[in-house]
Amino acid sequence: MTYIAGVDLGAGATKTVIMDGGGDVLGRGWARTQADFDAVARRSIAQACEQAGIEPGQIDYVAATGLGRYSLSMRDVQVTDLTCGARGAHVLFPDARFVLDMGAQSTRAIALRDGGKVGAFRTNEKCAAGSGGFLERVCRYLEIRLDEIGPMSLEADDPQPISSVCAVLAESEIINHVSEGKTVPNILRGAHESLASRALSQLKMIGYDGPVVFIGGVALQEGMVEACRARFNGEVLVPDHPAHVTALGAATLGLQRYLKRQSQSVPSAA
Repeated sequence: MTYIAGVDLGAGATKTVIMDGGGDVLGRGWARTQADFDAVARRSIAQACEQAGIEPGQIDYVAATGLGRYSLSMRDVQVTDLTCGARGAHVLFPDARFVLDMGAQSTRAIALRDGGKVGAFRTNEKCAAGSGGFLERVCRYLEIRLDEIGPMSLEADDPQPISSVCAVLAESEIINHVSEGKTVPNILRGAHESLASRALSQLKMIGYDGPVVFIGGVALQEGMVEACRARFNGEVLVPDHPAHVTALGAATLGLQRYLKRQSQSVPSAA
């Protein structure tokens, strides 16, 4: 049996997908990213292997992606997270032409071409106000857990706008909302709508005109998904495991490379 691991060493979390030789997902792993990328990745891999019912030593090929991909000592190949996110979304939704990848560090709008390859993209990496990292800061200020923000945002009845494109100034707006007695759900919904507006602007830059696959850790927040659906005025497709889609893409590409390597190593008949 062939086992392939796709490992996404992201800014907020490190995700792993274990896949068999037929492309079926057997296990998933997750670990909070810390300074030692290699150690964190191995914990994520171990968790995915446990779910898959195998040992890490049984893995035949490891494809690493994400900002910490070069730190994984057991990798066989490294691939950019942009490429892996696009491929993973295509595997799950073959007909979709656009991807919105919103993680802790950045938000990326991707236009796909044939086979799930990247045709064009836009990213906001220069400012935290357009990414999940901004939402984490909002949670710290409001003294709520990150896993509470999704359902609480859905309780909003008067969303408070956050217009600043700078994370620091956006936090000042939040402080003003709190001092004016605005409720936490309404502030959270305002933060979600702010991110949705920035994401829509990025999508429009790459010709957005149809369904978009929403991936990344922020897609786990129900309030963020609803804000995008309301703002985009179009279909927003959310996978069952949005945070693992880039790792899925890495595993898919890793499997392709592994099978190609195996075919090239088979001696031809005399």
